[in-house]
Amino acid sequence: MNKENLKKIAEGLIDTFNNAGKESIKLYNEGLKITIKEDKSPVSNGDLKVNEIISKKISELTPNIPIISEETVDLKVKNKSKIFWLIDPIDGTKEYIAGKDEYTLNAALVINSVPVVGLVGVPKKNRLFFSYAQGESYLMEENKTKKISCKKKQPKGKVVALSSVFKPSDMILNKLKQHNVTSIVKMASSYKFCVIATGEYDIYAAKERANEWDYAAGHAVAQNAGAIIKTLDDKPFLYGKEDYRNPSLLIKRAENLND
Repeated sequence: MNKENLKKIAEGLIDTFNNAGKESIKLYNEGLKITIKEDKSPVSNGDLKVNEIISKKISELTPNIPIISEETVDLKVKNKSKIFWLIDPIDGTKEYIAGKDEYTLNAALVINSVPVVGLVGVPKKNRLFFSYAQGESYLMEENKTKKISCKKKQPKGKVVALSSVFKPSDMILNKLKQHNVTSIVKMASSYKFCVIATGEYDIYAAKERANEWDYAAGHAVAQNAGAIIKTLDDKPFLYGKEDYRNPSLLIKRAENLND
């Protein structure tokens, strides 16, 4: 697939993501129906409806490419595909159920282990991020579309890390110290990747956690904006593992976080 094809696919999903985001808010306002999955995590009718809306449009745009979604995946079946979609219809379901604003809608097209196309909708913040190639990451906000490039927004000398928990482990804290982090902000969902892509924050480190669909869309947006994404032991962060499990993660806005 060439860049023009990828651009057409990404842009072809924008209206769908905006509509799915509105639907997620509408269903929350009506009162969510919540069930507990086998892994003890919650799922709502909002997750399922968003999954249906996004999956349907992706099937129309790329009918021959398999779709792997958190809500429909069979974990007993090993992933053997080289080109496939990863969907996390709502990342941060607990935040969504609680009425918070950091939950995201996610879809990524993975080609040969790398997420190339990525869309991340943040409905309650009225933000939509999308990307389809290196140097082609964008933020749609307030009816404007602007290219994002990881350019630092924090004052010089201030290096702000993101964390998915209030108290990171000693191992993660030590890793952040190596990068002269001056403060840590808790943030949920794949939104973390996107606000590093905009340059609003500088770094995020995590031990092995979650699954490929949790990271892939945000990964595409951030990496295509210029972020450096590897494992904690400096290996490439790749997709297409048979069991979908993520390794550790280190995402940096730039090599020098003070630039």
